[in-house]
Amino acid sequence: MRSRQRMFAAVMRLLLKCLRLGRRRRFKLVRQVEQLWHYGHLCLRSLLYNSFTNGDVVLDSLFEPIYWLVDHVTRWFGVVFVALVIGLTSSIVAIVYICLLPLILQTYTPAWICWHLAYGHWNLIMIVFHYYMAITTSPGHPPQAKDNLTGVSICRKCIAPKPARTHHCSICNRCVLKMDHHCPWLNNCVGHYNHRYFFSFCLFMTMGCIYCSISGWEMFRDAYAAIERMKLLEKERLQVAANQTYYQTPPPTFSFRQRAFHKSVVYLWVLCSSVALALGALTLWHAALITRGETSIERHINKKERQRLQKAGKVFRNPYSYGSWDNWKVFLGVDVPRHWLTRVLLPSPHLPHGTGLSWDLPPCVTKQHAPLLAV
Repeated sequence: MRSRQRMFAAVMRLLLKCLRLGRRRRFKLVRQVEQLWHYGHLCLRSLLYNSFTNGDVVLDSLFEPIYWLVDHVTRWFGVVFVALVIGLTSSIVAIVYICLLPLILQTYTPAWICWHLAYGHWNLIMIVFHYYMAITTSPGHPPQAKDNLTGVSICRKCIAPKPARTHHCSICNRCVLKMDHHCPWLNNCVGHYNHRYFFSFCLFMTMGCIYCSISGWEMFRDAYAAIERMKLLEKERLQVAANQTYYQTPPPTFSFRQRAFHKSVVYLWVLCSSVALALGALTLWHAALITRGETSIERHINKKERQRLQKAGKVFRNPYSYGSWDNWKVFLGVDVPRHWLTRVLLPSPHLPHGTGLSWDLPPCVTKQHAPLLAV
């Protein structure tokens, strides 16, 4: 009897010890979870706390993964975009020469034939020249040494001198002189030495697409109507073939050459009209920036600076603007009147004013104008 009582007491003591041990472990686990929660909360607050934090900083932080993805995708797909531009442009030129040019020579008057041949080939030469120069010309990079560079800052990413109007391209991983943006359709940055080539390509490509859209409007309507007749006749032919008798013959069908001609005309008009709208809007945007003497990046910087100075009761003035007309002369490199022909209306590989390291008054600006307000 006593041995049973002793055994029961030993079992109860063992059970109480297990319960106490489990309770201690449970309390210890709860304390560890609480410590981790307070530590994580403190780390999060320390990382996010910043007296300069605003909505723009938070939005940039949220979109940082997307920026990283876009930078890397753009870097690797630049060659694909260039091949796409060359392929689409070549297809339009081939359709014009194979399908439309013989029709123009047969139906148009000699005056209109001369006009189309002269304007079309001039526009094509300007497009090819400026696109080739835009993708092969380096935008310009600042020297690594700080010799003879005054008033420069240091780039935080490449740890190198950063002259005025220079910005770091995350895709090229280099600083670019007077950087406007990185263009995937060029697989190149648009900067000091190829900005004119880029804008001229956009301008002449837009002009060429508008020319094709206007000139081919009537042909497009006829080709679209012919394609609709093809579909209707094909449907009738299938119905006749299903219920064919000895006294019925299927309606005539269009030949392969006719089908290809009409579909090519529709393809040409739709593609040219779409590119004219999209590229035309981009060209107008850059034309407005050139008129104000700004780049795409400087437009955002100047806007924030103008708002900051406006709160202080001051007016911000763009130091790189010489007036609307002179801004265009500086951008296009027009020093004398004949340059409007030799440097603007004809292919010209002339260099822009300055080296992109300093911004002195260009020689084509005879009088210092009051700078434009940054808009």
